[in-house]
Amino acid sequence: MFRIQDNIWVKRFFEVFVRCSLQTCIQRDPRGLYKKAINGEIPQFTGINAPYEEPLNPDIILDTEHKSIEDNLKAMLD
Repeated sequence: MFRIQDNIWVKRFFEVFVRCSLQTCIQRDPRGLYKKAINGEIPQFTGINAPYEEPLNPDIILDTEHKSIEDNLKAMLD
């Protein structure tokens, strides 16, 4: 069993890493959180003023910047 949070346990865990560049994250941000973090309005925002660490060994990596939705869906279902 894997522990996700203090009191949440699951039998199976499948880690999906959705990869895209910081610039793409900023462009896709509908609430403007990245802009606020860049302007110093949000402290400790991951990837801006707090470190971002890619997962070490995800079960699957979806490249949403360079691959189509269809290609990523196919990768998940394979």
